[in-house]
Amino acid sequence: MRERAGVTARSAADLLGSNPIQMSHVESGRSGISEERIRRLAAYYACDDVAYIDVLVDMAATRGKGWWEEYRGIVAPPGLNLAELEHHAVGIRTFQMAHIPGLFQTEEHMRAAFRYVSPDWPRKDQDAHVAFRVQRQQIITGERETPYAAIIHEAALRIRVGGRKTARAQLDRILYLSDLGHVTVRVVPFDSEDFAGAGHSLLYVSGPVPQLDTVQIDTAHDGVFLDAEPRLKQYRGRYERIEAIALAPAASRSLISRIIEEL
Repeated sequence: MRERAGVTARSAADLLGSNPIQMSHVESGRSGISEERIRRLAAYYACDDVAYIDVLVDMAATRGKGWWEEYRGIVAPPGLNLAELEHHAVGIRTFQMAHIPGLFQTEEHMRAAFRYVSPDWPRKDQDAHVAFRVQRQQIITGERETPYAAIIHEAALRIRVGGRKTARAQLDRILYLSDLGHVTVRVVPFDSEDFAGAGHSLLYVSGPVPQLDTVQIDTAHDGVFLDAEPRLKQYRGRYERIEAIALAPAASRSLISRIIEEL
C-alpha cells in the first residue's frame, strides 16, 4: 500500500512518530500495529479500499491469539505462518506431485512421514507435530468448511507411505473427504500425454481480499511464500494448466478406488 502510494518508509514513520526500522518490522509482520495506526496510514496512502483496510485491522487485532501460537518453539516458523495463512483463507488450491496434501493425511501417514524425514525426533516432538497438522485440518473438516481443491499426481497416490495398511487407509480418507461439498479432488494420471512434470508442489491460498493472496512452494529446505502479483499470476496460470489436464472428480475417484483394490 505504501509503495503504490510512492511514500517512503521514513515519511510513513514520521507520520506515526516512529522510525524506518520500526516501520520495516511492522510491514514484515515482526511487530504489531494498532487499528488507529492502520487507518491513519491507509488515509495517508490515499487507500479507499474499505474491505482491504478492515481485513488488515482484523488481522492486527487477532495477532498472537491464534491456536497455532501454542506450538511456537515446537513447530518451525514457516509451519506457524502456514497455519495462520490457512486460517484467514477463503479458498485453497493445491497441486502435489509426490506427497499427499497435509490437510488430507491420516495420523498414521503423518507419523510414517515424520519418522522418515526426522528419524531422531523424540516421540514428544512427533506427537506435537501430528497434533499440529490435525488441528490445521479443521479448516476443511470443522465448521468453517473452507473451499479446498486438490490436484494430486497418481505417483503420490501409489507411494506406500507406512506400508500397505496405512496406504489403504490414507486413500480411503481421500475418498471420504472428496465427498464433502467444499472439497474437490482431481488426479493427474500416469498416462496423461499433456503433463510435462513439476519440480515442486504448489499451494495457492486466496486471502479475504485479493491483495492478500499468497502462494507457497516447497523447496529442498523449506517452504517459500510469494505474494507479488506477477508471481501470483504465474502460479494461477500454472495451476489452471494442470487442472485442465487432470481427470474430472468422478474419474479421479474411480482411479483412487482402483489403486486401493491393487493394494
